[in-house]
Amino acid sequence: MSAVRTVLGDVRPGDLGVCDAHDHLFFGSPLLPGQELRGAAAARAELTAFREQGGGAVVQWTPYGLGRRAADLPALSRETGVHVVAATGLHQAAHYDEDTLTRLRGRLADVFVAELTDGIGTSGVRAGLVKVAGGFHALDAHARWTLAAAAEAHHATGAPIAVHLELGTGALDVLDVLCGEREVPPHRVVLGHLNRSPDLVTHRQAAGTGCYVAFDGPSRAHHATDWRMPDAVRALADAGFGDRLLLGADTTTAAARSVNGGPGMPYLLRRVRPRLVQAVGEDLVRRILTENPGRAFGTEWRR
Repeated sequence: MSAVRTVLGDVRPGDLGVCDAHDHLFFGSPLLPGQELRGAAAARAELTAFREQGGGAVVQWTPYGLGRRAADLPALSRETGVHVVAATGLHQAAHYDEDTLTRLRGRLADVFVAELTDGIGTSGVRAGLVKVAGGFHALDAHARWTLAAAAEAHHATGAPIAVHLELGTGALDVLDVLCGEREVPPHRVVLGHLNRSPDLVTHRQAAGTGCYVAFDGPSRAHHATDWRMPDAVRALADAGFGDRLLLGADTTTAAARSVNGGPGMPYLLRRVRPRLVQAVGEDLVRRILTENPGRAFGTEWRR
């Protein structure tokens, strides 16, 4: 039976409710000094604000070594009534020191599998997806290494794989590796940040493989602006790919949290949702926020 692996245990895909399919409760990287998401109180407040807008589930894409604080996630989920899905995986090399990467050589897939099945560290919290990353219009050796490990972990466990696309690029290269070379079924792959590259042809090509396409995060100064996103969603829906779409807020810095004056998780439901309702109708937006995430992150776990 298909299930979504949350930090409180496996749940039925239909029980997620309204889902933020890509976000972060905790996150820290040397690429974003001074903007770490570390405080449990702030994470609780953000989840509560999301819940007050009708939110029911958040998929945290924070991977290995970037401050996941897995042990804190179950209490936050129970206290706020929001399902939380944690991630294993590895980001781009620039987010890590060389010692960390060296320690993972030759055993990366084993780490992913252990975190999906036994738990993250000593927390006992099991991850519900593998998060890895591509590069800007290309895949370097690090990306190919992590994609191969993610595919191995998928074949061992059934876990879905979520991929950070740098500025929304490289989607087809990622699919060539995961689904072509590594034989991961496309419906087990989620491609993130397609909103940052408003290439409608590539969007259709990617969705046409059967993978999930995520539009996640309000625009930043160097990203494609929000006003393009409804047109991209409509184009995919008109092409018959409404069931492949996911939405997320992707809050990666303290300043971006709603409790600190930024858009944060509630923005997805407070502003993005009504904008999309005008573009494609309430029924499709409801399905994008509820039914699609359950299918994308629900799987028949092998372990």
